[in-house]
Amino acid sequence: MVLAVPYPVIDPVLVEIGPFAVRWYALAYIAGLTLGWGLVRALARASQPSVLSDAQVDDLLVWATLGTILGGRLGYVIFYNPLYFLANPLEIPMMWHGGMSFHGGLLGVCLAVIAFCRLRGLSLLRVGDRVAVAAPIGLFFGRLANFINGELFGRVAPDVPWAMVFPRGGDVPRHPSQLYEAGLEGVVLFVLLLGVWRFTALKNRAGALVGLFLIGYGMARTTAELFREPDAHIGFLSMGVTMGQVLSLPMIVIGLVFLVRALRRPALDA
Repeated sequence: MVLAVPYPVIDPVLVEIGPFAVRWYALAYIAGLTLGWGLVRALARASQPSVLSDAQVDDLLVWATLGTILGGRLGYVIFYNPLYFLANPLEIPMMWHGGMSFHGGLLGVCLAVIAFCRLRGLSLLRVGDRVAVAAPIGLFFGRLANFINGELFGRVAPDVPWAMVFPRGGDVPRHPSQLYEAGLEGVVLFVLLLGVWRFTALKNRAGALVGLFLIGYGMARTTAELFREPDAHIGFLSMGVTMGQVLSLPMIVIGLVFLVRALRRPALDA
């Protein structure tokens, strides 16, 4: 007997008026960025003197938004489907057709924060630590949007009681890997980083939370990829490794470098 939990089919479009449509995916980005903006404000205010003024956090939100969107789209184009977009370059800006990379979005945000801090003369590592604590909020909502869209579903799991039959995944029950990722990359990572911020002295080591975020995300993504179905046009790479795992490994290594260097620096007032 095949076990499966009914997939809660939700229209990806929340509201549609003529050519204007509000999609859950867009709301996920808005929710993640807005809540992250509020948390970064709070963390910046907690520092004496403040690492960022409220006005600077507002400006940073604009930069982070552009970094997320542009980086996410270009990351998908470069990492996941370069040959297709090389043959169809006019489709690169058509994000409403789907195709965003979380690794690309992360890289875009990193570049945006670097540029912002250099132009404003701010401490890159101290600003980065605050952004790192807030980042899992956006990851959580993004994965929920993937689930609503019925995309990026998991591998076949006929014996898992909570497996679901996704509309785009054939008539077989699969792992709801989007929810696994929302839990690992979003909830668990957020609780970890916020707990480290509130209850340990690591927040006084500039760059430590950036390192922990990179390590935590890389490990969470690598674990979730064990249950996620690889992109059909890529499949498994050498020895059953997925593209998501390949892209996560450098994040873990870079995160370890950030953490080790942070521990070697003198402690600062957060």
